[in-house]
Amino acid sequence: MRIAATADLHFAPQSATVLRDQLDKVRDEADLLIVAGDLTNYGRPAEMEPLLNTFVRLRIPIVAVLGNHDYESEQTPELLRMMTAAGIKVLDGSAYERDGVGFAGTKGFVGGFGRGILTAFGEPEIKAFVRASIDEALKLERAMSQLRTAKRIVVLHYAPIAATTEGEAPEISPFLGTSRLAEVIDRHGADLVVHGHAHNGKLDGHTAGGIPVHNAAITLLQSQQPPTAYRLFNV
Repeated sequence: MRIAATADLHFAPQSATVLRDQLDKVRDEADLLIVAGDLTNYGRPAEMEPLLNTFVRLRIPIVAVLGNHDYESEQTPELLRMMTAAGIKVLDGSAYERDGVGFAGTKGFVGGFGRGILTAFGEPEIKAFVRASIDEALKLERAMSQLRTAKRIVVLHYAPIAATTEGEAPEISPFLGTSRLAEVIDRHGADLVVHGHAHNGKLDGHTAGGIPVHNAAITLLQSQQPPTAYRLFNV
């Protein structure tokens, strides 16, 4: 399967023509498109509707997860309804199988990496914060446990490793993702992982278990030579 992946579109209606041009060739180059979160800028249905019109014109299957921006206006249920009605497969602690390839996904969350990971100690507010991070890891665990395919792809918004966030300001590293997600991925195994969120990070890295991790943030992809709006993978 030929897979295209992008993330962090931060779509606004006035950018519809630009995005349509950027994705114009995706159907010729890929069998399926992954969108790894932050489809909208403020999580408003008025942003999602023209974006879905752009996606429908692509005539290609789409698998997506939501990102933090998609939660901003607290209208996530309506966004999910709209995406599902448009035929987009939205993963939220769930799995999807197509043509022998399995996709498991969730938004993910923050919390830091490795020895710097935040633990549930101290104030109730810290414990609630860590609980949200653990809950997202558990959702990924549930999704991956549902897959029965030999080929497995993980779709996240937040980064599961620090390596693909390098290039961002060090001060914000704990807010770019968490290695709790990578622990789940290594436990279950995958062919590759796609995420976004780290707009100025690095393209590629690996989990501790050696599973390839790829950053698909569109701003990062457009800073490459030649600039592009999506990455391509053969699975």
